[in-house]
Amino acid sequence: MPKPTPRDARDPFFSVIADSPVIADFRPRVRHRRPPGPYRRLLATPGARAVTAGNLLARLPMGMFSVSAVMMIAATRGSYALAGAVTATGLAATALVGPWTARLVDRHGQAKVAVPATVCAVLGSLALVLCVRTGAPDWTLFAAYAATATTPNTGGMARARWAHLLRGDAGALHTANSFEQAADELCFMLGPLLAALLCTALFPEAGTLTGVALLLSGVLLLATQRATEPPARPRPPVAGSALRAPGMPPLLAVCLAMGAVFGAMEVVTLAFEDAQGHRAAAGAVLALQAAGSCAAGLLFGAARPAGSPAGRLPWCVAAMAGLMTLPLLAASLGGGLPLLALSLLAAGTATAPTMITTMTLVQRHTPEGRLTEGMTLAVTALLGGIACGSAAGGWTTEHLSPTAGYGIPATAAAVALLLTLRGVGDRPRA
Repeated sequence: MPKPTPRDARDPFFSVIADSPVIADFRPRVRHRRPPGPYRRLLATPGARAVTAGNLLARLPMGMFSVSAVMMIAATRGSYALAGAVTATGLAATALVGPWTARLVDRHGQAKVAVPATVCAVLGSLALVLCVRTGAPDWTLFAAYAATATTPNTGGMARARWAHLLRGDAGALHTANSFEQAADELCFMLGPLLAALLCTALFPEAGTLTGVALLLSGVLLLATQRATEPPARPRPPVAGSALRAPGMPPLLAVCLAMGAVFGAMEVVTLAFEDAQGHRAAAGAVLALQAAGSCAAGLLFGAARPAGSPAGRLPWCVAAMAGLMTLPLLAASLGGGLPLLALSLLAAGTATAPTMITTMTLVQRHTPEGRLTEGMTLAVTALLGGIACGSAAGGWTTEHLSPTAGYGIPATAAAVALLLTLRGVGDRPRA
């Protein structure tokens, strides 16, 4: 006997009813989920969320300590010159001690070196607070703040962990580098604002004490994540410093020039807003530049740009050099605070893509087993550039005008472009 055929399959009337919207509403619907985005996939990596939390806690004080020290010393000693000299001494000490600390981290492991180094830095910050509070001689402030130079480069440590977790996956590593650069911008955007709020709303030492607590908590949390820690390399495959690795000197020269852009822009903007009577708004205006860079970094990380990092770098630096002329134009045209804020927001959009590409090249040129050292050398070059840019920007604003001062970051960006055009190789790690 033949098997009966369903009636709606042979009768057009029942087929129409079955396909009607009313009947369709009672059918189970299959939902098609969108594939997770690159950052969700990145944070889904085992151990990634804990590393990110510890890293953000430890990195936020990096944008707090200098501002906190300046406000604390100026409020109690009444001298911005002394405050600036103390922070400059700490910056110079960090440039000398930072690469050495990073080399120890690579050789002996992050947990074994970063924790005691952080404790030494915390003791230095607490000693600074004590010396300021008790009215100790000025030289003690220099000695105490110089002791904070042992602070480990948590950004470099985080990038080393990502490189260890995502080895062999260039696309995911690009997203991780973009995420870290956005985190840098976020911390340097929120850190000074938080420090200024604490020092003014509570007491002058509040910013430094809060930064100490955040730094120690973040490094301890990061040190407990042993599963994501890169293996120690007591004897790296390539002897010698990462500074002498092929391709590193040109990259560090570019970092030096870009640091001059950042240092000059900060000092000149503060001076310009002070001259315009908007001193209180200067921090918010600078935060807009960091916000533009943070947003651009996240978009750049999700975009998966084509080509090699060495081929992209000249285009990124060229965009930065072009956009850095906007603040100079805004100041020259006399557009006031709104126009300057918009120009800084636009100028910041080229910063993160340039830094992401540069750090990717630093990773590729750093010898195996020395990644934290290589990243710290890049940060040291940036800090040196920031110091030079701050000095040049301050001299120009004082002897010429704040408007002329905006020519310093534009010139430094043009120098970075010339250095890039001379050729930066895309050589993989030795």
